Amino acid sequence: MTTLSQVSAHEAGALPLPPRSGATAPQFEDIRAAARFYLEDMKAEDLVDIDLVGKTSIADSMIIASGRSQRHVGAIAERLMTGLKEAGFGTARVEGLPACDWVLIDAGDIIVHIFRPEVRGFYNLEKMWGADRPHERVAV
Repeated sequence: MTTLSQVSAHEAGALPLPPRSGATAPQFEDIRAAARFYLEDMKAEDLVDIDLVGKTSIADSMIIASGRSQRHVGAIAERLMTGLKEAGFGTARVEGLPACDWVLIDAGDIIVHIFRPEVRGFYNLEKMWGADRPHERVAV
């Protein structure tokens, strides 16, 4: 007969869980690749990646995504934050999580905006930060 040994809650929390079904945690080259992976994994819609280098010093990249509902937006944001932390990119700062109409996640080198579709259309960040900004047009 096999007996189970008791493990304290502290010891249980310190023991790593084995990967599910032999899977290993994904390895990422950069934080942008990690963010896109977790957004796609949670079925975020209409992903737009905007390069901010040379436009602002607040971040190198901005990712804009949509969720189908407030619950979906919240779930995407929670998964992205925990995924980035587990992947070793630190704890991201978040705004807008209680309402889940527009959640902003500041992860240092990237900023991620997750919107409900109606709210995304209203603010239209792609137009504000995209390549079609007037000062970036070349006069002929």
